[in-house]
Amino acid sequence: MLAPFRNELLLAADVESVAAAIATHAEGLGLCQEATVLWATDWPAQRHSCPQRVVATDRIAVADAALASASGHAVQGRLQAFALTGNDSTATAVLVLRHENAHPVRSPHLDGLLDTARARIGEALETVALRRSVARLEQAERLQRALFAIADLAGSERDMPELLRGVHRIIGSLMYAENFYIALYDTGRDAIRFIYFVDSIDRDLLDSAQWLPLKKIERGLTWYLVRDRRPLMGTTTELAQQVSGPLTIHGADSHDWLGVPMLRGGVVCGAVVVQSYVEGARYTHEDQALLSFVATHILTALERKQSQFELESRVASRTRELADANRVMSLEVEERQRGERLQAALYRIAELSSGDGSMEEFYAAVHGIVGGLINAQNFYIALISEDGNMLEFPYHVDELKVDYPSRPMGLGSTEYVIRTGAPLLADRVAVRRNQLEGGILASGPPSHCWLGVPLTGSEAVIGVVAVQSYTTEVSYGPRDQELLTFVSYHIATALERRRAAQSLRAANARLEQRVEERTSELRHEISQREQAELQLKHQVMHDALTGLPNRRYLHDRLERILARMRRQPERRFAVLYMDVDRFKVINDSLGHLAGDEVLQEIGRRLTGCVREPDVVARLGGDEFAILLEDAGDADTAIGMARRVIGAVAQPMRAREHDISSSVSVGIALADDRYDTAEELLRDADAAMYRAKGRGRSRFELFDQNLYREALDLLAAEGDLRRGLHRREYHPHFQPIVRLSNAGVVGYEALLRWYHPERGMLAPGSFVQVAEDSGVLEAIDWQVFEASCRAARSLLRDGGYVALNVSPRHFANSDFDTRLLQLIAASGLEPNAIRIEVTEGALLQSPDQLGAMLQRLQKAGVHAALDDFGTGYSSLSHIHRFPLRVLKIDRSFVAGLAEDGETARVSASVVRAVIALARSLEMEVVAEGIETEHQRQTLQEMGCEYGQGYLFARPQPIDYWLGEDAWAPVP
Repeated sequence: MLAPFRNELLLAADVESVAAAIATHAEGLGLCQEATVLWATDWPAQRHSCPQRVVATDRIAVADAALASASGHAVQGRLQAFALTGNDSTATAVLVLRHENAHPVRSPHLDGLLDTARARIGEALETVALRRSVARLEQAERLQRALFAIADLAGSERDMPELLRGVHRIIGSLMYAENFYIALYDTGRDAIRFIYFVDSIDRDLLDSAQWLPLKKIERGLTWYLVRDRRPLMGTTTELAQQVSGPLTIHGADSHDWLGVPMLRGGVVCGAVVVQSYVEGARYTHEDQALLSFVATHILTALERKQSQFELESRVASRTRELADANRVMSLEVEERQRGERLQAALYRIAELSSGDGSMEEFYAAVHGIVGGLINAQNFYIALISEDGNMLEFPYHVDELKVDYPSRPMGLGSTEYVIRTGAPLLADRVAVRRNQLEGGILASGPPSHCWLGVPLTGSEAVIGVVAVQSYTTEVSYGPRDQELLTFVSYHIATALERRRAAQSLRAANARLEQRVEERTSELRHEISQREQAELQLKHQVMHDALTGLPNRRYLHDRLERILARMRRQPERRFAVLYMDVDRFKVINDSLGHLAGDEVLQEIGRRLTGCVREPDVVARLGGDEFAILLEDAGDADTAIGMARRVIGAVAQPMRAREHDISSSVSVGIALADDRYDTAEELLRDADAAMYRAKGRGRSRFELFDQNLYREALDLLAAEGDLRRGLHRREYHPHFQPIVRLSNAGVVGYEALLRWYHPERGMLAPGSFVQVAEDSGVLEAIDWQVFEASCRAARSLLRDGGYVALNVSPRHFANSDFDTRLLQLIAASGLEPNAIRIEVTEGALLQSPDQLGAMLQRLQKAGVHAALDDFGTGYSSLSHIHRFPLRVLKIDRSFVAGLAEDGETARVSASVVRAVIALARSLEMEVVAEGIETEHQRQTLQEMGCEYGQGYLFARPQPIDYWLGEDAWAPVP
């Protein structure tokens, strides 16, 4: 009975045929009333049945029970189920039999059928699983090729449109993508840009460079991709059920639509969409997963290409800037050459005036000189006769061969210049207008443009020199007039001298001499031009002050030596990075000219320490570097560092002052870790800063600890910026009191950082890093704002709040305007705020600072000079500025508590400051008062105000608003 069944199973080509044969024979053998085979390659997902019907839940339940049973058999009522595969496999088949009666009994025929069915159904399921695995592998391979292709496109030289077309082709190789677009989303603008759009139905062209506000496509499919941040797929009806709100169709409606958002760190950066207008082209979940995965790589490729485009744009912009600079330099060179030509012309005219040649030769030479400066193809010189009645033309050159006979003085253009004694520049229209007005009568052929200037002698006008043109191609302008006027004075002088010359032979000899000299001058000019070109090349690669190679030269040299070391690893080298210690003190005290002399002398001493082919370079400011090309070990570099420190330490003289200087040296030894010159200079610079931090006038070798310190510094800068963003900087207020009764007259706002991990930090632990990283000004403004806001409550009974302003703020010309706006926005009167400046700030930009303090004082904001006596200012500086208060530095106040000479010196300084303040009608505030003895001593000296721990420590605003807080005394 089972033989035909076995044959049919052997001939079955797929799982469906095997399942159909099992179900048919189970019913045909009379083993049940109804037989059903359930099977799936991933049970219970994608479950199939044979014969195909809607499978009742009781059949599914008994099938699951059979698979869960160790025996592979389960009975529920009239249903009986047999597992045809093992229960440890996801590829599973179950035979479900329905009998007429409950509790059916198994028969030998049924066992035989089951044995045969199990063998064949297992093979069929395994074949299906293998085919699906092969299909998945093929799909993975296609995906991998697609990702490689996208990466290749991003790294290629193709422009953005070609890149996007390539991405479209790649997506089309993975799924149906005839209709495809890519959109980028900008969170800040809340706008979208369709950078690529291809659609066979919707022909509306979208500007790929235009940002479209997202609200323009509100409730559309792309809008939901951005807002919901999840993929969408299906027909319009199915899509309406997937979105989080009502759906609006923008553009042509499609049969099937698939879109995925492009995400970066959970943030939507854009969307990728394919759609089909063909009924047979539908998208699957596999397509959705594939497109979601590929979208991330598309975003990476776009970002990479955009970064490349921005880099190229910056390079092009820099190239344009260099071209503009070159044009400016060319104009300067041209102007210099023009000046040199003019100077040479004046020299030649002066020589002609004392020459021995004939007057004809003199006039011809003048013509040649003028022709070297402007177009003088038509040129003449007119002179007044000795009796003043005739106008003579001793020299003329005219392309129309016009004759210039002598004539009585009349109303011609030449006579007009002589009468007025002023140059005349006229075109044909101007000449005609003067003729109609009666000022000039025509003589000779009409010219297109005419320029004549008077030849003014020692007493009066003696004639005219003129040039003219008969074509529109040659015109004269104000610069030509200015030049010819300037030359005419020298021509007139030369004419007067020539008229006085008597010896023709002597004049000829001098003319020959002038020709020879002119030839020499031309050669000299050529030589000077060649030297100028060499000098320009030298200036590009060398420092203008010291003549040493500059950073660019050193960078190029380092790159070449790094390339050599890659070829010859045994040839090591080293870089020494040097900074002049306390160089700012020299500039601030002796001036920049003295500082320049010091830098020049240091450059000479460094050059004397090295030998060929080593290089000494000035990197800028007071920073130098030495390249040791053959430094095989650290000892060589250390020896050079010691030699350099010793050489610079020798006394030097600048601007009639004896100066002792020193340098701090950082050493970086080149090895295979370094790929670029900047890395070497960076590490040498880091070592140099360590040398400075450890006492200056010493050297340090770079090591990994320095690298970690640099990382720590970078982390500290990050903390500072995050603290600025989280507004962690707050003011503490310390009262300023009247010494006679300890009554509060004001408060000084002092910076504090409330670090989330390290607690409250004083400025000394972070201000230097903040200043070096460029965030100190922003921190100050945050504290200024908080101080002004707190002052409204703190100063309810009067007084003022003093803000410490660092010198950096005064470099901004709008600092006073911004501060006054902040005070006004806080609802304060200007006299409620004072600013405190240091002596160093007075020296940096005294004119700008003085004007700024004047404007603030006029508005009502007074200024105090903080820490007076510790800086480099003098009485000549202080009286120039509108200062209201002098604050005595705490170091002098502390000295009052000492014994002997220290107390005497401190008392003398304090008395002098108080006397100075009184003479300038300024208030005096003593800082750092900690004992009653100091308070009494200061009060006896005439100091009226003070602050310090004796009265109160700096506290937050909440402390001073409490019940125990003092009230300001008016």
